[in-house]
Amino acid sequence: MIGRYGPDQLGLALLAASVVLGLAGSLTRLHILGLISYLPLAFALFRLLSRNMPRRRAENDRFLRFWWPLKTKLSGKLRELREGKHYRYFKCPGCGSKLRLPRGKGKIQITCPKCGERFIKKT
Repeated sequence: MIGRYGPDQLGLALLAASVVLGLAGSLTRLHILGLISYLPLAFALFRLLSRNMPRRRAENDRFLRFWWPLKTKLSGKLRELREGKHYRYFKCPGCGSKLRLPRGKGKIQITCPKCGERFIKKT
């Protein structure tokens, strides 16, 4: 593997896409999905064994610029769902930052730690 690019985030995403397509093809009995699942797998192997490192890094950077905001937003939503039993989330009307407050405190005055804006909400 000396002189080869090796694994990265885009390669792992391609492998995951290949597995998902393969499973979907076998569960729905659509054999075309099973055949299509080999395309991301082949591209992942091509990238893994490639010697053109600058180009593979540029591809991975483009993928991460797309993936990172999506992943951050999804993980925030999942955290809100997990903690929804104990916390309420509010947006500051001044700066738009997200504030987390414990549930069951009644109507309280909230002060944003970022901008100092005060507003009243029921938790």
